[in-house]
Amino acid sequence: MATKPGVLTDWPWTPLGSFKYIVVAPWAVHSTYKFVTDDLEKMDLGYTLIFPFLLLRILHNQVWISLSRYYTAKGKRRILDKGIDFTQVDRETNWDDQILFNGVLFYVGFSLLPEAKQLPLWRTDGVLMTTLLHAGPVEFLYYWLHKALHHHFLYSRYHSHHHSSIVTEPITSVIHPFAEHIAYFMLFAIPLLTALLTNTASIASLVGYIIYIDFMNNMGHCNFELVPKRLFHLFPPLKFLCYTPSFHSLHHTQFRTNYSLFMPLYDYIYGTMDETTNTVYEKSLERGEDRVDVVHLTHLTTPESIYHLRIGLASFASYPFSYRWFMRLLWPFTSLSMLFTLFYGRLFVAESNSFKKLNLQSWIIPRYNLQYLLKWRKDAINNMIEKAIQEADKKGVKVLSLGLMNQGEELNKNGEVYIYKHPEVKVRVVDGSRLAAAVVINSVPKATTNVVMMGNLTKVAYTIASALCQKGVQVSTLCLDEYEKVRSFVPRECRHYLLHLTFEELSSNKVWLVGEETTREEQEKATKGTLFIPFSQFPLKQFRRDCIYHTTPALIVPKSLVNVHSCENWLPRKAMSATRVAGILHALEGWEMHECGTSIILSDLDQVWEACLSHGFQPLLLPHH
Repeated sequence: MATKPGVLTDWPWTPLGSFKYIVVAPWAVHSTYKFVTDDLEKMDLGYTLIFPFLLLRILHNQVWISLSRYYTAKGKRRILDKGIDFTQVDRETNWDDQILFNGVLFYVGFSLLPEAKQLPLWRTDGVLMTTLLHAGPVEFLYYWLHKALHHHFLYSRYHSHHHSSIVTEPITSVIHPFAEHIAYFMLFAIPLLTALLTNTASIASLVGYIIYIDFMNNMGHCNFELVPKRLFHLFPPLKFLCYTPSFHSLHHTQFRTNYSLFMPLYDYIYGTMDETTNTVYEKSLERGEDRVDVVHLTHLTTPESIYHLRIGLASFASYPFSYRWFMRLLWPFTSLSMLFTLFYGRLFVAESNSFKKLNLQSWIIPRYNLQYLLKWRKDAINNMIEKAIQEADKKGVKVLSLGLMNQGEELNKNGEVYIYKHPEVKVRVVDGSRLAAAVVINSVPKATTNVVMMGNLTKVAYTIASALCQKGVQVSTLCLDEYEKVRSFVPRECRHYLLHLTFEELSSNKVWLVGEETTREEQEKATKGTLFIPFSQFPLKQFRRDCIYHTTPALIVPKSLVNVHSCENWLPRKAMSATRVAGILHALEGWEMHECGTSIILSDLDQVWEACLSHGFQPLLLPHH
C-alpha cells in the first residue's frame, strides 16, 4: 500500500477476493461457445484467442517467477544480496489483477470496435507501426510519466507502493495501484489502437506487443543479470534500446535515476542515467555462486508439494501447505511431474538464507514420500543422498542436515551408512535428533506428570522417553513390544517411571507424544482437551476437534535470519524444522562430530536447547484450543 493511498488505489474486484476471476467468466464462456459452434469461416479468431492468451500470460509470468527464484537462490549473477519477506510476498499476491484488467479491456474492445473483428494473423505494416510507436511516443511519454510519479505528491499516493519492494521479483513489475495501471494501459494502447484504427492491426502485432511488454517487465525486475555482454559488443547501440535487470535494480535502490521503461535512451538524453550502471552490470555478470556453509537436504512430500516449493507458486508457498481447490485443475502437470521424477531428476537448490556469518541453502531431492517407500527405489535414492553429501563436501559445506525421509533407519540407518562409506568427508552430517527431542520435551507443559507415547517409535522417541523418565515424568505405552523397546533405553534407576497401560487406564493422561501411524481409533481413545505432540517429522492427521494438536518439532526463527518468505511444508510462517535448525546450530557452535546414525544420544539435550535459545530461536507457542 502507498504511504498515503490516493483515489483508485484498490482494484474494483478487490472485495471479491479469490472469486475475482468471475469478471471475465461471461466473456470466456461466450468465446468458448463461439469457438465450438461457429463455422471456421465465421469464427473471429482474435476474440476466441483472448482467454487462452490470458492463461498464457499467467503461465509466462509464473515461469519467470520460478526462474528468478531458482537463480537468486544459487547466487550466480545475483544483483542485490538483500532478502525478501512475507510482507513483500503478501503485497505482490495480486499480480494477476493486471491480466484480468487487460482481459476485460480486450473483450470490450473486440466487442465494440468494428476494426477489431476478423483480424488477420499477420500484417507487416502493422507490426512495423507498433514497433515504431512504442519506441517513439510510448517510451518518451512513459519516461515523463514515471518522473511525475516520483514527485512527492504522486509518489506518496501511488508509486511508493511499487517501490516498497527494494529487492524486486519479476511480478514486482505489475504491482501498482489501479490508477497507475489505467495510465499505463492508456500508454500501451497507443500502438494497439493506432494499428486497429488504421486497419493495419493483426493478431501477431497485438499478441506480440503484449508478450514483449510482459517479457521485458519480468526480465527487468528479476534480481539476477541475464543479458550477456556479447550482445552489446556485437551491436553497441543496443545499450540505448534495451535495458538490463541491473539497470532497473538501480532505480529501485537509488530512486532518482534510470527512469526509462525498456529503452535507456531517454535517461541518456535527459542526464538521469545512474553513473554506476555499467559497473553494477559487469559485477553482476561476473558474480559466481554463493559460498555455502550449511545445507538442508530435503525432498518433495505429496505430489502437490511441487507447487509449494519456493520456486513454485509464490503466494501458495508463503502459507503452510494445505490442499487447495485449484490443484484439481493442475492434475495433468502433477501426474507428469511424478512420472518424470520416478525415473529422472537432479538435485537442485530451492532456497537460500543467511544468518549471522553463515550462508544457508536448502537442496531438494526430486522424489516424493511414496517413492521413498518403494523398495526397488531404495538404492537410487540412497545414491542421490550420497552424491549430495559428496557435492556438499566438495563445495566446502560445513554441515549437511538430513530432512524428512532422507534419514530413515531402514533407508540408510539415519545417515550412518554414508559416514562409514566415506570417512574422509569433512562435512558434518546431522539428523537433528537431539534438537528434535529437546523441542518435544520443552513442548510438554511444565506441570505435566505423565504422558502417553504411541505410534511408530524412533530414535527421537527413545531419547524423549528416557529424558522424561529421568525428569520424573511417567511415560506410558500401550503396546508391550514398545514398552520393552523403550525400557532398554531408560536407565535402571528410572525404569519405574515407564509404564505399560491399557486404553482404559489412560483417563488422566492429557499429553500424548505421537509418531507416525497413530490411527484414528487410537486418537478417539484420548479424553477431551488432550494435547497431541508429534515427535515425528510428519504431522499427525487431525481427527479430534476437541483436542489440541501441536506442530511437528520446529522453532520460530530469529528476525535476523534473512530471506524467509516461504513456509517449510506444513509449518507456520517464520518457523523452521528442528532438523534444519540443528544443522545451523552445529555450524554456529563449531561442533565437530557427526550427529546421525542409529545410536541414541541421551547427553547434551540441555546443551543443544540452550544453544538454540542463545542464538535467538524460540519455541512455537501452543495452538489455541
